[in-house]
Amino acid sequence: MSHILRISGLLLALTLLPAAAQAACYADYKAKRDRPLQLHYGVMQVSSCSPAEARQEVAGRLASAGWTLLNVLSTFDESGLERRKADAGQYYLRF
Repeated sequence: MSHILRISGLLLALTLLPAAAQAACYADYKAKRDRPLQLHYGVMQVSSCSPAEARQEVAGRLASAGWTLLNVLSTFDESGLERRKADAGQYYLRF
């Protein structure tokens, strides 16, 4: 019986491991909107810290709101959020 409980506990731990290991990821970016020209800098939570995947995700979300992505400047974890908050203003975690 104790053998079954140990195996059950191990299986439970293994299922929870990927969720715990995956840290939040964010991207900071520059975007534009035409007619009239508007520019903004923003910070967005993304599902992947891979620059290529983050770029796709950011571009898609911005496009649905009428914005065009100019550039993803960087991807980072939660430790980089606070120093970008003031610069992003109203576009901090907006999309």
